[in-house]
Amino acid sequence: MSDAVLFDTRDDGIAVITINRPDTRNALSREVREGLRAAWARFEADAACRIAILTGSGEKAFCAGGDLKEMVETGMAVPPRDMFPLPYDSIELTKPTIAAVNGHAFAGGWMIAQACDLCVASTNAKFAITEVKVGRGSPWAAPLIHMIPQRIMMEIMLTGKPITAQRAYEVGLVNRLAEPGGALDAALELAADVLDGAPLSVKAARETVMLATEMGRSAALQAARAAHEHAYNSQDAQEGPRAFAEKRKPEWKGR
Repeated sequence: MSDAVLFDTRDDGIAVITINRPDTRNALSREVREGLRAAWARFEADAACRIAILTGSGEKAFCAGGDLKEMVETGMAVPPRDMFPLPYDSIELTKPTIAAVNGHAFAGGWMIAQACDLCVASTNAKFAITEVKVGRGSPWAAPLIHMIPQRIMMEIMLTGKPITAQRAYEVGLVNRLAEPGGALDAALELAADVLDGAPLSVKAARETVMLATEMGRSAALQAARAAHEHAYNSQDAQEGPRAFAEKRKPEWKGR
């Protein structure tokens, strides 16, 4: 993995992935894309990593989006399907992820923040889907309809104008706000909250949310029951109530 993307494995099960090109506002150049692809593969393969936080170096930009200079040089029309390493899309992941947005998340920056399961942003961050300003497209934004109201989505995509972190929080794109410089710390706190839960229950809960966005009510309920069966039959399902009764912190085994 190059220094364009840094990977930090912490003892608490959290992996921190950092786009490390602040001089280009962490734009998604080929080097960054390759680094992200390697980082996500490493995260998925490492059993010790239970949750990942994606962030960017510096305070000016989380990620400014695609490398427009590269697009001009290559004459790019429709981007290849696998050009951008998107969690749960072009990258297969089975674990939860958090975007820690510090500074601007524009175009492709919004895209990768949106792809993560959860999002924390500093109050000085801004979000924008700017493709209409440069004649490009944003088909990746389609799942946004499951996160924010239709008319808000329509305005954001049709105007290309940025929204503040506060507005992103109000419409449901962002889970938590942090003071400038504090996005990563807030994301670590949120990750710790997730890791407090039983691993199999967390996995089934995440699957339930995704099932609910893909299916109708009855089908989602049926699929969710199946997704939770492993958790119900696990050792942790007995350990949780036992720890509660004994007034102690549960010791999760993930099985």
